[in-house]
Amino acid sequence: MRTGAAVAGSSVFFAVAPGVVAGVGPWALTRWEGADPPWPLPVRVAGGVLLAACAVVLVQAFARFVREGRGTPAPVGPTERLVVGGLYRYVRNPMYVAVVGAIVGQALLLGRPVLLVYAALAGAGMWAFVRGYEEPNLTARYGEEYRAYRRAVPGWVPRLRPWTPDAA
Repeated sequence: MRTGAAVAGSSVFFAVAPGVVAGVGPWALTRWEGADPPWPLPVRVAGGVLLAACAVVLVQAFARFVREGRGTPAPVGPTERLVVGGLYRYVRNPMYVAVVGAIVGQALLLGRPVLLVYAALAGAGMWAFVRGYEEPNLTARYGEEYRAYRRAVPGWVPRLRPWTPDAA
């Protein structure tokens, strides 16, 4: 896939997938209005920091699909190569982890427990999608390369040290 097409496709998918799940969903549930009375300031600050960190993770992960994978995270524009660099050396699903984290960040920032429930439901849906669709397709597409990666890198809780493919 050409770089321009990968950038365009990834940008559209960014708006459609995480934009809807971590943006439109929380807005629909809360109109981004904080609790009254607000939660303690340290909790709100932690939520803001978490939200910002997760946004950075999402942008980096999407960019890696373009640069390293020469494709998009969208099933309709898959990568030419398996993406295993950057944050993917620590956890196989940094995008999903970041989306759930962004929702939790909003819950803390706004003081809205309904977003914690939404984060749990969204996370469960993502887990089911990964297990039922992504993992079988990645195994079929990349074979032993993906199986080795899957054995070495956890899906949802990051490793403390980065995985190095040569060390596998």
